[in-house]
Amino acid sequence: MDLLCIGEMVIDFLPGSEPGSYVRNAGGAPANVAIAATRSGLSAAFLGMMGNDDFGRFLVATLEENGVDVVLKRLTDEAVTTMTFVTLGKDGERSFTFVRKPGADMLLTPADIRPEVVAAASIVHIGSCSLSRSPSAEATIEALRLARGSGKLVSFDVNYRAPLWQRESDATEKIAEALPFVDLLKVSEEEVHLVGGTTGLAGCLKTHGITVAIETLGARGARCHFAGQTIDVPAPPAVAIDATGAGDAFWGAFLAHLVTVGVRRVSDLSLDALRDAATYGAAAGSLCVRRKGAIAALPTRAEILTLINKEVAR
Repeated sequence: MDLLCIGEMVIDFLPGSEPGSYVRNAGGAPANVAIAATRSGLSAAFLGMMGNDDFGRFLVATLEENGVDVVLKRLTDEAVTTMTFVTLGKDGERSFTFVRKPGADMLLTPADIRPEVVAAASIVHIGSCSLSRSPSAEATIEALRLARGSGKLVSFDVNYRAPLWQRESDATEKIAEALPFVDLLKVSEEEVHLVGGTTGLAGCLKTHGITVAIETLGARGARCHFAGQTIDVPAPPAVAIDATGAGDAFWGAFLAHLVTVGVRRVSDLSLDALRDAATYGAAAGSLCVRRKGAIAALPTRAEILTLINKEVAR
């Protein structure tokens, strides 16, 4: 496979077309990255855990309908849904309310990480929410170790959601434990403090041997740190007020472009490849608008190319 995404899956509820109605959104960074990459023409697999309820079944079906091979379906007796209620303000800002069903545990265990699955991938992507609980954290670190040890390109998304970290250790400690195994680090503008701020981000590259760090900047595009240089990539004008799943669409398109141009190892990375990949990512994020849930919002490679070509022509 081209891309393997590892981590738990959450379920969001987005505002529907009628007042008081919500639309199911197949959320979770690993799942959305896998789908975004698939829509860009890659073969992808999702390794994760979800609940044995209607929403869990919905998510599995949606992933498979979009060409994502769900290589592990751990269906428990508990309904393990994490629900996110999203409210849009007049300025397009979103506020979140998390509801987690009691006794829910949809996180990975060390036994869930199959070395042969990791070995089959060209790029391995992991979301940091899986670090929020033990033994999920152990499984996540083991997957990173396996991937790095076998020469895979390892992508890591600093994806912080406060409710997931309430019972155990501080996020910064767990993320720091994972960083030595990471080649490509993604961090949003809101989450950069988890790696020590802008100054700390530069230090991460040197201290942990991280090759590339990407800051996603929402409507302002992205900033790429590589080989002592900083590349600013502006985002094309957004086509709607709400960018549901924009960060995951960005990273899915970013990784898809790297695979498309033959990047399989750290030694394959170049300034031009990263700039182009970030351009694809920024376009994908701009296209990721509120339609009927995040799956419908994730753009295709053709849509991304169309938007980029329009900007070039302009």
